[in-house]
Amino acid sequence: MKELLSTYIEEIWHLPILIGVIILFTIIIAGITSRVLNVIIKRNREAEDNDDVTSLVFFKRSIIVLIYLAGISFAIYMIPQLRVIAASLLAGAGLLAVAVGFASQAALSNVISGLFIVLFKPYKISDRIEVRTDLTGVVEDINLRHTVIRNFENKRIIIPNSVISNEVVINSNYEDNKICKWIDMGISYDSDIDLAKKIMKEEVLKHPNFVDVRTEEQIEAGDDIVPVRVVMMGESSVNLRAWSWAENPPDAFIMGCDLLESIKKRFDAEGIEIPFPYRTLVYKNSPPKSVEGEDKASS
Repeated sequence: MKELLSTYIEEIWHLPILIGVIILFTIIIAGITSRVLNVIIKRNREAEDNDDVTSLVFFKRSIIVLIYLAGISFAIYMIPQLRVIAASLLAGAGLLAVAVGFASQAALSNVISGLFIVLFKPYKISDRIEVRTDLTGVVEDINLRHTVIRNFENKRIIIPNSVISNEVVINSNYEDNKICKWIDMGISYDSDIDLAKKIMKEEVLKHPNFVDVRTEEQIEAGDDIVPVRVVMMGESSVNLRAWSWAENPPDAFIMGCDLLESIKKRFDAEGIEIPFPYRTLVYKNSPPKSVEGEDKASS
């Protein structure tokens, strides 16, 4: 009896120590793995190899989760009482698996969608994307559950992977970073169209962010470096559009803002009018007396 009691007491003391060692060992392995992968990710970021960064970040998340799951499972297995319970539940493992499957359907869907995103790369970390026409920003992280987008107000948009994988995504960095920025300006019908087009072209060419994307064949064929065309005869304006190119979306945004300002100043200096809408009021019946009185007073 004393021997059984002493053996039981030893097991009681040894078990928490053993579990603690397993958990500590798991935390150490996860920490070392995370540090090593962080170094590799940092080197790839500096090399601007975003494809590898996206895959490495997703792999890091996955391997850390697996390490913790393995450590916790091993710690639970070391408890004899839980082994007995597990054995007794083995007969109902099929029903349990079905229940867990239904309960974790959304979570598994996010994991699988995240895996497909990393494999097929419709977007990757550091890409500038637009989702649902109102969610725009730079991809900051892709993990097992969701994608994190940092918008231009420095807010984080968190979208589950299963949701974003079913959305139409506009990716400004897919295959080619160059961006064509439309510069739209309206001039009055009395203004000189040729002069306005000349001013717009000159201002685009002067901007430091502008790049010439013409191929050698297009240059030999004499294609215009900055096309400027009339795109619409508006209600009170002739609408012109200049096609200007930049190396990347941030440069294109800055160029677009600068050109709107510089073209407006050139138009003012050279007599090109940018009209505002005119409204003509027609009274179906005779105008009220108050309106007639105001008209007579103004005349």
